[in-house]
Amino acid sequence: MPSESVHARPHLHLPTHTPVAGALRAVESFLLRGGQQTARRNAWASVVADRQRAKDRREAEHEMAALTAGAVRDPAAALATAAREDAVRD
Repeated sequence: MPSESVHARPHLHLPTHTPVAGALRAVESFLLRGGQQTARRNAWASVVADRQRAKDRREAEHEMAALTAGAVRDPAAALATAAREDAVRD
């Protein structure tokens, strides 16, 4: 038995400038073009989603600031809200 490795594979040296190689490159570039369009659509969808999350976050921060400012201005309302929350927990 020869002492070759089980994983040894013969190397194929194919010419890179054959008509078949050129045709394969043309098909590959045509198919990848659609992939680029998909990537652009996905990237734009991500941008739109990020903008929506930022808008939602700004609105939530605005509402939290308004609620916090309102609670400071009206301590009785803050106490009433806290009492209601305690009653719900019990």
